[in-house]
Amino acid sequence: MALIKDWRLIAGIAAAHILLFVTFSDQDIFWYIYTAANLFFISMSIISEPIDDQQKTNSFMLYGVISGAILYALFAAGFWLLSIMPLSASSHVSTIYKLFSPQFIWHYIVLVLIFIPGEELFWRGFIQKRLGKYMNEWAAVFIASSLYASVFVYSGQWIWIAAAFFAGLFWGVLYLWKKSIPMLIISHLIFDLLLIVFLPFG
Repeated sequence: MALIKDWRLIAGIAAAHILLFVTFSDQDIFWYIYTAANLFFISMSIISEPIDDQQKTNSFMLYGVISGAILYALFAAGFWLLSIMPLSASSHVSTIYKLFSPQFIWHYIVLVLIFIPGEELFWRGFIQKRLGKYMNEWAAVFIASSLYASVFVYSGQWIWIAAAFFAGLFWGVLYLWKKSIPMLIISHLIFDLLLIVFLPFG
């Protein structure tokens, strides 16, 4: 099977799990190791696949801003629904904010310049795109989203895993539709700024 022989794809997924395992092994090194992980993601993606950018600047900026805001609104609605159910979602979200929110200026810088581009280039621009060569593109979206979520199992927070899966599906479908990594980066940026900086939950 051609998929099994794609050593870049297999090595990339394996490396992502190793790097995220180390990233979440100690809260004190999270920002350092995840920065290194995303630098690896960027490098792996650039040497493996051309960066798709099939939208004009005005178009990808507009779609990026709107889609990022829509995803935040969907997450806000989901958080509200979970908060009225016996799932202790609020406490899990509060724990994530407490342990992993940016604390220093350099945290915000790497979040914007490294984390967000790294995740989109790797999980959508490399993993999903590569999977799409071996299977139906909708199946590739689902599997890439599952793989994206799977590396967050090391966080120990089920809600982070679920959030990564649903965000991965959203951005995966958006990528399938518009074929624009810059648009996904803008969407991810708007979402993260709302979620982490301006309008955090809880």
